[in-house]
Amino acid sequence: MRGLADEPDLIVRREGSVGVVRLNRPKAINAVTLEMFREMHKALDQFEADPAVGLVLLEGAGERGLCAGGDIRSLWESANVGGNLGKEFWREEYLLNARIAKLPKPYVAFMDGIVMGGGVGLSAHGGHRVVTERTRLAMPETGLGFFPDVGGTWLLSRAPGEIGTYFGLTGQNMNGPDAIYADFADVVVPSRKLAALREALIDLGASADSARVKSTIAGFTNGDAGSSVASIRPRIDAWFAHGRMDNILAALQRDGSELARSTLKTLSEKSPRGLMVTLKLLRLARASATLEECLAREYRAALAVFTSDDFREGVRATIIDKDRNPKWSPSRIEEVTPEMIAPYFANVGADELVFN
Repeated sequence: MRGLADEPDLIVRREGSVGVVRLNRPKAINAVTLEMFREMHKALDQFEADPAVGLVLLEGAGERGLCAGGDIRSLWESANVGGNLGKEFWREEYLLNARIAKLPKPYVAFMDGIVMGGGVGLSAHGGHRVVTERTRLAMPETGLGFFPDVGGTWLLSRAPGEIGTYFGLTGQNMNGPDAIYADFADVVVPSRKLAALREALIDLGASADSARVKSTIAGFTNGDAGSSVASIRPRIDAWFAHGRMDNILAALQRDGSELARSTLKTLSEKSPRGLMVTLKLLRLARASATLEECLAREYRAALAVFTSDDFREGVRATIIDKDRNPKWSPSRIEEVTPEMIAPYFANVGADELVFN
């Protein structure tokens, strides 16, 4: 399913009883723009109101993945000139994440290939989340001076043990079985069977309910390989159970194993401020009652991130110049003070994220 140059960035159409939403920027691994979020809101309005639509299917054009995340380059350009794209972009995105989670019709996401950041927000809140042997899912935001957003703190905080803390702080990739173990996905379907599954969903009819959709998808699954992260969960739980980053780092240093050393190295490459904000968000999310509560908190933090040096520097080093050598401010966990973190959690008054 390759995107064509003369087609829009978001393709919306009905095929049989399925309302299809296809992210169509394959050269950018379907990175999502503000306009795409707005068009997707309209698409869901249309499909909810159409009695001929039994379910919604999210898919990505091209061969590389569902979605590599939000259009970070545009956000970086706006941040550099003191613009306000972040305020609009994340508001539309987070409202869409919450809407997907509550959609009254079955919502199926084909999470094939790369699924990162904003792509997770468009898929992992759905009711039927299909991964493949090609899935590489991640929330890599701490490497951008950011934090796992799009409701990522809600999802990560509900993963078994400290698995979510580990993935949220390190930004490591999950394969399909890992994503299922962490409760970011539901089933593995071989990528070669996705086209046949798609046809079966199209044929379900307008009266398809969640149980029929689930049963149909189950007919295309095979024996899932075991999750690699499940086997190391006891060690992850011990290392990441702490509420302070310095205690997590100390636990890894005491362990001294090859896995602990590689995890320490990964964390050393991330924004110290981003790590501290992420850990606090994850611990607050664990005590939160709703996804919306987490999204509202993430929105406050995102507005603070948008004006931060670390965000501009992280995006520069990773996406713009690609030198992979960000100069974080501050550069060490020990130098991050409570006063530096406080603005990420402060009420933003009239800009608070409000759900209908």
